[in-house]
Amino acid sequence: MTERARAEGRAGVWSGSWVAERLGVEVTGDETLTGMLGLALRRNPKRAHLLVSNVLGKHVPQAPSVVYGHGVALGRRVRDLLGEEAARSAVVLGYAETATGLGHSVADGLGPAPYLHSTRRPVAGVARAGGFEESHSHATSHLLLPEDPALLAGDGALVLVDDEFSTGNTVLNTVRALHERYPRERYVVVALVDMRSPADAGRLEEFAREIGARVDLVTAASGTVRLPPGVLDKGQELVARYEAPSTDADAGAGAGSGGAAGRVARVDLRWPDGVPDGGRHGFTAAHRERLEQALPEMAARIAGALPAGARRVLVLGCEELMYAPLRLAHALEGTVDAEVRYSTTTRSPVLAVDDPGYAIRTRLVFPAHDDPADGPGERYAYNVAGAGFDAVVAVVDSAADTPALHARDGLPARLAAHVPHVLLAVVPSYVPTAPHAPERPSMLPEPLRGPDFSSYPPDEVGWLLQDLSDVTLEAPTEEREEAIQSGGAHYAESLPVEYQPTEQYQELFHAALATSAARLARAVGAVTEIVLTERSPRPVLVSLARAGTPVGILMRRWARFRHGLDLPHYAVSIVRGRGIDANALRWLAGRHDPADVVFVDGWTGKGAITRELATALRAFEASDGITGFDPEIAVLADPASCVRTYGTRDDFLIPSACLNSTVSGLISRTVLRADLVGPHDFHGAKFYRELSGADLSTAFLDAVSARFPDVADAVDAQTKELLAADRTPTWEGWAAVERISEEYGIHDVNLVKPGVGETTRVMLRRVPWKVLARAGAGADLDHVRLLAEQRGVPVEEVDGLPYTCVGLIHPRYTRGATGADGRAVAL
Repeated sequence: MTERARAEGRAGVWSGSWVAERLGVEVTGDETLTGMLGLALRRNPKRAHLLVSNVLGKHVPQAPSVVYGHGVALGRRVRDLLGEEAARSAVVLGYAETATGLGHSVADGLGPAPYLHSTRRPVAGVARAGGFEESHSHATSHLLLPEDPALLAGDGALVLVDDEFSTGNTVLNTVRALHERYPRERYVVVALVDMRSPADAGRLEEFAREIGARVDLVTAASGTVRLPPGVLDKGQELVARYEAPSTDADAGAGAGSGGAAGRVARVDLRWPDGVPDGGRHGFTAAHRERLEQALPEMAARIAGALPAGARRVLVLGCEELMYAPLRLAHALEGTVDAEVRYSTTTRSPVLAVDDPGYAIRTRLVFPAHDDPADGPGERYAYNVAGAGFDAVVAVVDSAADTPALHARDGLPARLAAHVPHVLLAVVPSYVPTAPHAPERPSMLPEPLRGPDFSSYPPDEVGWLLQDLSDVTLEAPTEEREEAIQSGGAHYAESLPVEYQPTEQYQELFHAALATSAARLARAVGAVTEIVLTERSPRPVLVSLARAGTPVGILMRRWARFRHGLDLPHYAVSIVRGRGIDANALRWLAGRHDPADVVFVDGWTGKGAITRELATALRAFEASDGITGFDPEIAVLADPASCVRTYGTRDDFLIPSACLNSTVSGLISRTVLRADLVGPHDFHGAKFYRELSGADLSTAFLDAVSARFPDVADAVDAQTKELLAADRTPTWEGWAAVERISEEYGIHDVNLVKPGVGETTRVMLRRVPWKVLARAGAGADLDHVRLLAEQRGVPVEEVDGLPYTCVGLIHPRYTRGATGADGRAVAL
């Protein structure tokens, strides 16, 4: 760009006229609009044009006082809109990458509001608090990584800041995603320009009514862009025609000082310890106060490193790192006599055309240098080359201060080809410290869903598991039992051969279901109502696979039936002695507030899984620094008296306990084996597609949920009674198990399985020794008696048993211990 061209631009040629004339694009609106915006062509197949802001400090170098002033002024307008009291409880959220500095400036104008911006850079050890998509962008995935997840959980107004409000899709996607997890009554959308079409203009009010919240809009200017038919094809044709070396400043050999490469030197800012480089993980009022105190000295250090006689200086930020360079530039503007300008690099690919009617005159191209999650690629600095700068202060964070930055084609070298003096200032990247945070990949796979994995419909449950369907894992029951008891293998390292029920046994299942469907429906309704009342108005149901999964689905169905809620539901693996799947917890924490997660299981036996979960969550907090998961399990039946959230404490037959995979979506019990499940994998399970002819999973769910209307009044009464009752766990089940273990000479509580559900599991999966049945127990034990008869296991009636029945696994089993009386037990 020549000095004459710059003068033409200042003389009144609108920097959008080149595109407008060639594409037929019309920009209309406020008188100030064309002064704030120019036009360029995207190198992007999704959109032809780019609105280029003259006051944002991204593509066009601008006086930092102008850039910062626009953001602060918008923040003050938001403060006036909310009122002083409401402004004090507001939180500001900016959009990466373009609006990170604008959003931070809005937060400064608003007052003491904390600030957070979305990011496209995953940070190891920091869990996601949310995320959303930007459909038109070249890089869509936004992450929310606050150091304190509570930052988004308050009830004050959420102020969302973007550079432009064009279709409204990005903002609506964000609000929809956040409102589901962190509902609040008020949102304020802030943008430099409102460029919505008439068709889009009414969507904001309609959306506000939909979510039941107030949504206000604050902008500096407004207008519309009218696009003619075929504009995308025409734009791509223009890009192809003008995309030539002459449009790229890097193609030329000349530097700003007669062709010689400029000098690159570092300047030590002495950035204040503990002050974040921006809002990626949150920026508080206390951070702001410390930064304000340090800015004059840092600006003085930059001024002292500038060459004598520098008349025109650019402070250049780096992608999302916009606010720190802006504030440094603003402070420098008041420190030196030179003309100070500010802009930042970007990943946005834009055509450069050296014409006064075009907003992007020159382009510097250099490789990414911050190890981006989407891999290597080009990055750009626009309108820098040929702009007459005597010096450029390039500001990067320490995560981007890499060998790639200092390579021959890196940013400083590219700048030095056009500017005589380049200063590099490095701001330390702020990363929240999680004690002993394990190294792990930044992204985990999305949940498995039916029909590809499980026979449940895809909206009923997402399985946070990996599919091991093609791996042979089944072993004969006797071999598994011997290996487990001898310490040679853990029970989760193999699977029992799937029990195929006889016709007589299936008849018992259907009879039990017909008898107990209403009772189950009441328990489902009661436990769901307690969860909604005491745990969260919009809980995230996380069932413990696999027995908990049908219960989680039924709870989800009740919430939809009675309250119109569409609750998220996932299934995760928990393994006795190994804990819950930590990668599943990380996935959940990255997408939901851990405080909203409610773990769900079918029933309690002696309370071992309850204890296992509590222990595992304490270990997870210590390892990952992620808090908020509640170890209290919600169950249909709590005969062990070890939880507070239940539908009943009666020990009765839950028909889903009668079968294995054929009543649980055809999914096996979960598997945890080192050669199959790595440190960064979900636990595994198998999908038994071949058993689809015997599948009763949906029939079981439908039979129970069909009774919901019949039991609604009974559920209200039962819930009211439970909420008023003392539900403090007494752990009497654990005490009973310890007593039975000693009385029968077993000396291992893991071999004592109390309750109808656990006894059934013993009969189906393990080598049973005997069954203890409460004297007088009736039809609830018909299926247990049938299984016992089939396997030659005695059923012993016991007076005063706290459970309907207890299953005893053969103690110290070897394949020689075939006698049901236990006399052949190897000691």
